[in-house]
Amino acid sequence: MSPPLGLTGALEPLSEVWVYLAATPLFGLTLTLGTYVIAERVSARSGRHPLANPVLWSVLAIIAVLWATGTPYRRYFEGAQFVHFLLGTATVALAVPLARLWPELRQRAGTLLTALLLGASTSIVVALGLAWMLGASPVMMASLLPKSVTAPIAMGIAERIGGSATLAAVFAVTTGIVGALVVTPLLNAMGVRDWAARGFALGLAAHGIGTARAWSVHPRAGAYASLAMGLHGVLGAVLLPGPARWLMG
Repeated sequence: MSPPLGLTGALEPLSEVWVYLAATPLFGLTLTLGTYVIAERVSARSGRHPLANPVLWSVLAIIAVLWATGTPYRRYFEGAQFVHFLLGTATVALAVPLARLWPELRQRAGTLLTALLLGASTSIVVALGLAWMLGASPVMMASLLPKSVTAPIAMGIAERIGGSATLAAVFAVTTGIVGALVVTPLLNAMGVRDWAARGFALGLAAHGIGTARAWSVHPRAGAYASLAMGLHGVLGAVLLPGPARWLMG
């Protein structure tokens, strides 16, 4: 049964746009920006509910579109790489709110450093302990080790210690999404009200995705999350590879 003539006429422009986008790098860029804008609006309308995390739903929507259209990831990334390129600029821009808090950060340097070391160590011990109990392979454990470090750094660490960069990226992104989902109810249940503490904990445990969640909730939480993400990334890149190679044998 053919569709009504009116519906066919309405779909023709959309079909032409789809054909054009699918044949150019604009497809990946348009899909990425479009899905995130929609997910961001839904998140705002929900009052920033943790389950309405825009990153989570954007990822799921993009996966669904790529699967439904049979679009290879390589073709999608030809357009999405423009957004990927801007990640470096966005990361550097996080220094602006940190500069405004510099006097306060200097006073709390000892406390923040202690929290950083304890949080990073706990992440490693828990991840490797659970992986070992479940009988994970050395490659799996090496890929899981840097899961709480931001994805690009985690991929580099995993490769240097005999893990898989692909698995490391998957674990890092999953950690970030789960952290962003559970942080609000968890910290509320623990009675943590200070925005600095909440933000630092989220940036430390859930890197970039957690930091984005912190910025959407409160600017002070976002600033401290940015600090934690940056410090954890540097600490992981410098200190993890040596001991990890020894530990993996």
